[in-house]
Amino acid sequence: MTTTLYGITNCNTVKKARAWLDQQGAPHQFHDFRKSGLPEAALDRWLRAPGWEALVNRRGTTWRQLDAATRDAVVDPATARAVLLAHPTLIKRPVVEWTPGTDATVGFDAAQWAEQVRKVKQ
Repeated sequence: MTTTLYGITNCNTVKKARAWLDQQGAPHQFHDFRKSGLPEAALDRWLRAPGWEALVNRRGTTWRQLDAATRDAVVDPATARAVLLAHPTLIKRPVVEWTPGTDATVGFDAAQWAEQVRKVKQ
């Protein structure tokens, strides 16, 4: 089973996360939203867990560049889905599916990830 890390290549947090996984000897594949697009099936899984509130990065450049009406309209999973599909870089990064079909984690937290890596290696 392969861990998949989703993000964009030039994101500093994604760079740090990928380096950390390499240092832990944790095999993974990288999926770049910009180059490969955002898989709708994956987004639908993430909207269920960890949820749309965790996915929408309201502190990033992409959010600030959206017009106020679009930002104000993001109020539930359906509206978040529409805006995330239109603007994949709005997703807080990285998103990691530790094993296919399992709940994903959002953001980089070395302590939380160490536990995930331990589970995957078992």
